[in-house]
Amino acid sequence: MATAAFEDIAETFDFLDDWEDRYRHVIELGRAMPPMEEALKTPATKVEGCASQVWIHPILKGEGKDARFDFQGDSDAMIVRGLIAVLHALYSGLTISDVTRVDAMAELARLGLDEHLSSQRSNGLRAMVGRIQSVAAQAAA
Repeated sequence: MATAAFEDIAETFDFLDDWEDRYRHVIELGRAMPPMEEALKTPATKVEGCASQVWIHPILKGEGKDARFDFQGDSDAMIVRGLIAVLHALYSGLTISDVTRVDAMAELARLGLDEHLSSQRSNGLRAMVGRIQSVAAQAAA
């Protein structure tokens, strides 16, 4: 159920044999993201459970389960900013209903991220996915 943008990342990862190259690619994805406005970096958008500072500001276009999901995100760590970019590729543009059905950890496992992130980064990634899923579940209700 991945988006075309996420499939592009998966194809690039298939092409990159070395984990260091993949790691650099994730960082580059983070660098390419537009900056998040400082005014949006509030306690309400901060994701708890991450070793780094992480903010996710959801953007819903429409209402109910057919609303389209998007978000802005940022972190003070470049690799985490890259992980936010990967999550953006995975979720952006989906309906709220589809967001709730995405098995993010399975999709991310296709990239091998589960094998190469520290336990702290993995916990943070799960916290970000949890925040996105929570927002989608609330919007669908």
